[in-house]
Amino acid sequence: MQISQKGINLIKEFEGFRPTPYKCPAGKNTIGYGHVIEAKPFLTSITKQEAEIILKKELDRVSAYLSSVIKQDVKLTQGMFDAMASLVFNWGYGNFGHSKGLIRLNNKRYVLAAIEFFSKEKGIVNIAGVFSKGLYRRRQAELELWND
Repeated sequence: MQISQKGINLIKEFEGFRPTPYKCPAGKNTIGYGHVIEAKPFLTSITKQEAEIILKKELDRVSAYLSSVIKQDVKLTQGMFDAMASLVFNWGYGNFGHSKGLIRLNNKRYVLAAIEFFSKEKGIVNIAGVFSKGLYRRRQAELELWND
């Protein structure tokens, strides 16, 4: 399964486009649509078209990752897949891979997985221990996708 345009649009909406490097809330050098700059020398500017190409490549890796960690007998809708792709893009592979939500999903406990992924109490909605209204809004938008 691959992320749909609807999922891509959600990520682009919440990440926003920045043509020059900035520090994300986690303190990482970032550019474009939430692309963490790891290569040196750092990118100093990027066009929307270049950012979309980078985002697409990153989301291809996210899709492959999800396919590798979700058991094959787990039935997913496109919306569920898109929501989890947004989570992985935002949380990172390690956080998603060690999440209780993934365990619940792989046990076909879909409602409990959604609670772990998206709820204010269990989902990742804090930055450095402080509640983030923006992350909470993103989790709610992902939940809408999940239920779509």
